[in-house]
Order: sequence, then C-alpha cells, then structure tokens
Amino acid sequence: MSARRKKGHAEEHGDDHPDERWMASYMDMITVLMCLFIVLFAMSSVDANKFAALKESLATGFGQTKSETVDTASGTVVKAADATKEGEGYSASKTDAKTATAASGTDSTNSDAAGSGQAAAKAAAAVPQTKAQQKANTKAATAEVDDLTVIKKAIAAKLAQKGLSRDVEFAITSRGLTVRLVGSETFFGSNSADLSGTAKQVMDAIAPVLKTASHSVSVEGHADSRASTAPYATNWELSAARATAVLRDLVERGGMPGERIQSVGFGSSRPLAKGDSDADLAKNRRVDIVVLSNQKDEVNALIPKIAAAEAAATGAAPTASKTTESTTEEKTTSTEAEGGH
Repeated sequence: MSARRKKGHAEEHGDDHPDERWMASYMDMITVLMCLFIVLFAMSSVDANKFAALKESLATGFGQTKSETVDTASGTVVKAADATKEGEGYSASKTDAKTATAASGTDSTNSDAAGSGQAAAKAAAAVPQTKAQQKANTKAATAEVDDLTVIKKAIAAKLAQKGLSRDVEFAITSRGLTVRLVGSETFFGSNSADLSGTAKQVMDAIAPVLKTASHSVSVEGHADSRASTAPYATNWELSAARATAVLRDLVERGGMPGERIQSVGFGSSRPLAKGDSDADLAKNRRVDIVVLSNQKDEVNALIPKIAAAEAAATGAAPTASKTTESTTEEKTTSTEAEGGH
C-alpha cells in the first residue's frame, strides 16, 4: 500500500521524466552559431563597386582626396530660388544681412572689426573679373567714397561749430567711415560707462547726420591692456558697456533708428598701438562709430585706394581730424591723475 502511495505521489509531481533544462542552453548556442555563419556568408560576398564607392566617400569626407562623383562643395548650400542676386542667401534685405553678422567679423560682410580690409581684398583678388566688372566696381567704389566723404564733412562741420574737432578722428576704410572717439577720459569717467558732457555734445553733432544717412552703424568699444576694476569684472564688460552707452544716446536722444545700429565690445583684443606707454594706452582706449558701407566685398576692397587717391588730389590727410600731440599729452596727464581706464 505504501509503495502504491509513493508511486502515485511521484507521478503526481512528475518526477519520473528526465530533466530537460539543458535544451535552453543548447538552443541559445545553436542560434548564436547560425548568426555567426550568416555574418561570415555576408562578408564573403563583397560588392566591389559598393566597397570602392564607400572607400572614395570616406577618403573625400576626411579631405584625403578629391572625387568627381562625390560632392566636395564647401559652405552653406542655398537653393537657387532662395538666393538673392548678391548671393546673401535667405536674408530679407542687404542691410539685415550685413547688420546681423557684424559682430562676428566674418569675411562675407563689410563689418570685419579689424578694419584693415585685407580679407575683402584677398577675396576680390581670388575671383577673376572682366574689364567691364572692374570698371563697374571702380565706379561703385568711387560713388561710395563720395557718399562717405559727404557724411564725414557734415559731421566734421558740426563738430567744428562746437569746437570739438580735436576730440574725434575720421578714417575711410574698406568697412566704411570710422568716426573714432579717442581717449576715454574725454567721453567717460574713470572706469565708468556714463557719457560725459563733452561726449553728449559730440553725439549731438553726430546723431543728426547718421539719422538721415542710408547706412547701418556699428558702435564698437575698445579698452587698453590694463585690468579693469569694479563694477566691471573684465575689459569685455567695460568696452561693451561704453559702446552700449553711445548706442543708447544715439537712439534715445539722437533719434537714430534702432534697426540700423548695433553695439559691440572688443575688450583689449584689438589695439591700435602695440606698446604699453601712456600714449599707446590712450590710443587703444576708444569707441569707434563705424558707418558701414553698402557695397559688396569686391567693391569695398577698392575703397581705401580710391579714398587715399582723392585725399592726395585734394591735399587732405586720409584722416580728416586728428588730436594734436599737445592734446594727447594733456589727455595722458589726465589719465594718470584719475587712474582712468
């Protein structure tokens, strides 16, 4: 009786059949082997044409070789229907395109903050031009120089009426007309971005001319190489604050349209003089009001030579109004007394 009970108990709990758990591991192994052989089979049948195309594409992408079948063009690709006549892409207008990228100093606009025009000259020289194009560009550059000269003379006349001619310098470059406010102690307090009384008089002479001119304006602040002090952590904040102060005065008091003006702070990164004398520091401590040219780069590259030729023909200096040596010494003494920056 007890034997029957034991047998029934064993049948009830299934203890009489063999253990089959090993089959799970076996099936996993077989699956892995199948995948291995599939991969080996796929690798054994290489498409030579596809492999060559992949090799060529990778070599071209890493700049190792040039290919006629792979697109090696650089830059942003713009659809022909979306490109403007001047090639400025998706911009709604020429003014917007120039103003939007002025702070970056890229070669594609005339707002290179270095002001040398070397990038524009190289770009113009790299593209061959026909005689008709050269003649048209020269004519456009001459007209632009004449336009900028009219603006310069109008500002200079208003400054002369107020007796402020020595506080401002002018320069016509490939970017346009630079109205340079040299020596921060004349326009700002020591380590301050608040405009002085003299500065507001200068703005009163400049704003009416810029307001009616059909040019965008970039106000660019610069500092000397000395470290700034509170409340400005670095020269970046100080130069940006001074440029913004000039911009706000031109817009809020002078009525300059806000969509045609911008401010940029360059800190001490773009000095005019490389030395560390008091005269060099005073020269680097400045605010530039740049009246940007409306022309394209190949035309802007011709502006400095044409401006210099016209200045030589009329017997005028390339920079119409400069501070005299005695004035510079006087400003330097004031800077040392105030500890200005």
